[in-house]
Amino acid sequence: DVSHTMQHWHIFVKWNERLFHEMYAAFKAGRLEKDPSEGWYEGELGFFDFYLIPLAKKLATCGVFGVTSDEYLLYAEANRQEWQKKGKEIVEGYLSH
Repeated sequence: DVSHTMQHWHIFVKWNERLFHEMYAAFKAGRLEKDPSEGWYEGELGFFDFYLIPLAKKLATCGVFGVTSDEYLLYAEANRQEWQKKGKEIVEGYLSH
């Protein structure tokens, strides 16, 4: 589910943290080979750049959700910018819980 990435910042961060902790717990339990804390910040930027923002642009172009499609793109781009500014610190916070 990627819908949280195209909503308000606080919703994105809430669900991003939940996904991080779910994957981190799987890593600690031996169900995931790679530690998600290594590269989580960079991975999110790549996910925005190569999947989410192109998807949001396609939604806006085809207009399947009407004017809401434009909002999805705006939120995706805004969340990407906020993540670039604050993401490293946010991941550090995830690890301190």
